[in-house]
Amino acid sequence: MDQLKLSPANSCPLTPLNFLERTATIYGDCTSVVYNGTIYTWSETHQRCLRLASSIVSLGVERGQVVSVMAPNIPAMYEMNFAVPMAGAVLNSINLRLDARTVSIMLRHCESKLIFVDCLSKDLLMEALSMFPAESSRPAVVLITDDEFPAERGRGGEFVDTYEGLIEKGDPWFNWIRPRSELDPIVLNYTSGTTSAPKGVVHSHRGAFLMTLDSLNQWPMPSQPVYLWTLAMFHANGWSYTWGMAAVGAANICLRKFDAAVIYAAIKNHHVTHMCGAPVVLNMLSNFPGVKPLSQPVYIMTAGAPPPAAVLFRAESLGFVVSHGYGLTETGGLVVSCTWKNKWNKFPAEERAKLKARQGVRTIAMTEVDVVDPDTGRSVKRDGATLGEVVFKGGCIMLGYLKDPEGTAKCLKPDGWFYTGDVGVMHPDGYLEIKDRSKDVIISGGENLSSVEVESVLYMHPAVNEAAVVARPDEFWGETPCAFLSLKTGVTKKPTEKEIMEFCRARMPHFMVPKTVVFQDDLPKTSTGKIQKFLLRETAKAMGSSKLQRKSRM
Repeated sequence: MDQLKLSPANSCPLTPLNFLERTATIYGDCTSVVYNGTIYTWSETHQRCLRLASSIVSLGVERGQVVSVMAPNIPAMYEMNFAVPMAGAVLNSINLRLDARTVSIMLRHCESKLIFVDCLSKDLLMEALSMFPAESSRPAVVLITDDEFPAERGRGGEFVDTYEGLIEKGDPWFNWIRPRSELDPIVLNYTSGTTSAPKGVVHSHRGAFLMTLDSLNQWPMPSQPVYLWTLAMFHANGWSYTWGMAAVGAANICLRKFDAAVIYAAIKNHHVTHMCGAPVVLNMLSNFPGVKPLSQPVYIMTAGAPPPAAVLFRAESLGFVVSHGYGLTETGGLVVSCTWKNKWNKFPAEERAKLKARQGVRTIAMTEVDVVDPDTGRSVKRDGATLGEVVFKGGCIMLGYLKDPEGTAKCLKPDGWFYTGDVGVMHPDGYLEIKDRSKDVIISGGENLSSVEVESVLYMHPAVNEAAVVARPDEFWGETPCAFLSLKTGVTKKPTEKEIMEFCRARMPHFMVPKTVVFQDDLPKTSTGKIQKFLLRETAKAMGSSKLQRKSRM
């Protein structure tokens, strides 16, 4: 046995790019991408990606260099998840809601050589590029247009070409550049900014391959599903489902913008079977005025923030079949899933919703998941109550943070674990439940309060649309819970601050009840639907210290 070794035949680098070739062979004449009046087949998508990859190389981009993109969920964005790495480059997808200064910092940090920009984001990009210290260090720019927005060359030749122009010039028989090693980088994704300090997360071809197959295994779907893109593709490559939809030959329904009405129309017109989204999407769909139950089930994978049980209950009552997962930009997708047990179907609806609100157990490809004391590294009690930091081991963990060895060392520790910075508990049955980000835990009078638990109660109030709880300084207790709320459209009798407090006091220990309630039209969110609590913490801090009377805590 010792004489048996690796050979080129049995050690080909793993990469999700192979999925496209396979699907073009099997489902070549089947629908791949739908956007407004544009429809492509998988054979056409394969050819377009090869053409684009060859054109990227012809522009001087070399293996391992970064190619960036700023675009919504349109066909070009989907294709670039294949075409850029097929050119040997590393794809960097940029959040469309960032300001010009942040975009400029990111582009300089990753030394991007080429950037594709959607026509509606070009002014923002040009402002970002104007902040570069030297014009020679700026990336070349390609403009993405579509039938809805006429093509233009730009002022003074600021664009080297248009997206469709590069595809027309490209080689449809291009021998795409395969990774030399499966540990070669495939994507660079910056964290969402919910903690205000984005970091450049680098993933390998191997990690993306494992993450994709793991996602399809954990959330099984039939061949050729109809997938609606309500999850931003620039968010962890759509939780790896950009590549996953190619693996199963799906029809990708692309949306430049969406709201509840657009989603329901797309579900009806395209017979959508599957979609992904943060809990904010579930909340939007379940609160849409006059909505009726679906004529056929639509399967939704939700993640990005712990979903309140009340929101899950409302969504499922409309015919959405909700699955719940958990992951981070650093894991490339969802690595924990609330795997459902048949015996739970016999439980009352509210109990089922509470069980489904838990993040769950590790997926097949993950080696280990645990909740540990961050000071000792030891596992906490599996009692569903003892808080600790969530840690992982597995093949889809990032290679590290770009140009940040200190940040990489802080989370990829010598003990072999990836420390997430998320606070959770482990239940007796081995299911993980996230309680908070470490920065979002409120320490009031020595008690650790989970903002997520308080938010779950707030979402039960019939008038509450969105809820976020952060710490407000207090002269005596140190910190107290401060709730920021938006109300549902059409609410006739708006609750007062006192009524919200009384509602919470009847449903939770008194020390957890928000001591301040702030009503806003909308809560600040990232483009992926995560509420930006760091901004709300700043608002609460600016209010000054509260001066609560000292009372016994129950």
